[in-house]
Amino acid sequence: MFKFLLIVASFFPQQDGKTEVLEAWYMDDTKEDQRLPHYREPKEFIPIDKLTELGMISWRLNPDSWENDENLKRIRQARGYSYVDICDICPVKLPNYDAKIKNFFEEHLHTDEEIRYCLEGSGYFDVRDQNDQWIRIAVKKGGMILLPAGMYHRFTLDTDNYIKETRFDPRKIANPPVERLSSRLPAQSASLKPLTRSDVVLPIFKPSFVVCFRYLRILLTAAQ
Repeated sequence: MFKFLLIVASFFPQQDGKTEVLEAWYMDDTKEDQRLPHYREPKEFIPIDKLTELGMISWRLNPDSWENDENLKRIRQARGYSYVDICDICPVKLPNYDAKIKNFFEEHLHTDEEIRYCLEGSGYFDVRDQNDQWIRIAVKKGGMILLPAGMYHRFTLDTDNYIKETRFDPRKIANPPVERLSSRLPAQSASLKPLTRSDVVLPIFKPSFVVCFRYLRILLTAAQ
């Protein structure tokens, strides 16, 4: 089933030009400003679709008419996203900006999947690969990514200091972060060691026939 989903996903029409709004690379280990790109030397870029192996899903959509975007409507319907809110992250618009930016950059996970859609600006999501190495994902206007439940990650703005993002969820209930050092939840037990495909991807794609059917449905409807 997993291989079949990857094959179908490779033919998504909305993925055309995805690299213009989403880019990924391995990070260096320096302690410089977190808002810098932190490229390795030489640079080690990663194909965005390679992140599927970590359980992630990504899209390129039209942020200028997102409320009427049929592709986004199909994705939301297939995944059951009924709740949506918009967040402006920048020094002048986000209350308690310094404290919140610090919290965003603490490594954490969520017990539900996390999906973020960039409407304006840009920022970085950092995740770990199967060998526990940091991958930095640059998200620009029009890029949308989904992080599976239990996946360790962190977020920071880039040097432009601004992103406007839309968050989706099946229900209006908080999906609070659980920090790595303090967590003991089942959803993160797989993330306490280096990630593997069985740790992250298989629980997402084979917990039940119903869940597998939902993922197949989103792939087929988005391709129409």
